[in-house]
Amino acid sequence: MVYTGNVAPGGTPDVRELQHLIITKVAVDEKMSNNCYILRCRATDKQVLIDAADEGTKLLEVIGASGVAKVLTTHSHWDHHRALSVVTAATGAVTVAGEPDADDITKQTEVSIDDRVLDGDTVEFGDIRLQVIHIVGHTPGSVCFLYDDPDGTPHLWTGDSLFPGGVGNTFGDADAFASLINDVETKVFGALPDETWFYPGHGNDSTLGAERPHLPEWRERGW
Repeated sequence: MVYTGNVAPGGTPDVRELQHLIITKVAVDEKMSNNCYILRCRATDKQVLIDAADEGTKLLEVIGASGVAKVLTTHSHWDHHRALSVVTAATGAVTVAGEPDADDITKQTEVSIDDRVLDGDTVEFGDIRLQVIHIVGHTPGSVCFLYDDPDGTPHLWTGDSLFPGGVGNTFGDADAFASLINDVETKVFGALPDETWFYPGHGNDSTLGAERPHLPEWRERGW
């Protein structure tokens, strides 16, 4: 099966197989349609979950008997961590989030954040290493996770900081938008090649090459 990244709540997860990493994308919650990603190291079968957004029972079914070593939360908005307590209670997973958002996540979920990451930190599981990219704007502590595939193209999980068609919502805050677009332009588009495939917190995936020509119009449009 060819990976498309097109998933819907209640539907079948989509699976992408890389040389060293298997990526499973699943959508939850009919209203919010959040994307959740299970990443599995081929060499060790160690897994992590990016965003325990909702439907904890379903996520645990997709995760399977191997469990997850870590749950990574991209940011503090309520719709991205509603199943955090369920998944961590069932698996004993280490929790990871951007340091500036960590307390807010704990306040909402009553789950403490074990690993409060900053820009340039790494998250490791099995033989896989993810680099943390701190993007300020959608929330103060939003983070993206980069897998720089040694045998292929980079892969980037962006939460709600970057989507096909634009950056995330900053709710009319001009300063937050300026920070977000600047960080995305500098730390993502300025640092990574066009073939980088990115996986957002909602909706379909895209590549940086497909989105790069639209950066000036995003900046002009503002959000």
